[in-house]
Amino acid sequence: MTAKEISAKTNGKIAVDSDFDAKEFYVGDFLSRVMGKAPADSAWITVMSNVNVAGVAVLAEIKIIVLCEGVTPSEQLIDRCKEQQIAVVTTDLGAYECCRLLS
Repeated sequence: MTAKEISAKTNGKIAVDSDFDAKEFYVGDFLSRVMGKAPADSAWITVMSNVNVAGVAVLAEIKIIVLCEGVTPSEQLIDRCKEQQIAVVTTDLGAYECCRLLS
């Protein structure tokens, strides 16, 4: 699923776009668990929005970050994700509702 498709299904907005097509999703906010458990080439659903999220995404080879609950990405996160070609989608939905609509 691309960032555009995720955005459309969750009534979200794209902060950083890419054409990457994620086949899997991972939900979590503990950065160390995400690094060890998230599948490569996945989309990550979280409420974390600081620049460390981009670093974790790079280490875990995550290609799309979905920020839930109306969380706004920091400018540092946006800049780092642009550099690393990681898409960022924001939605007002909670993680559960986001997962339900994306499954």
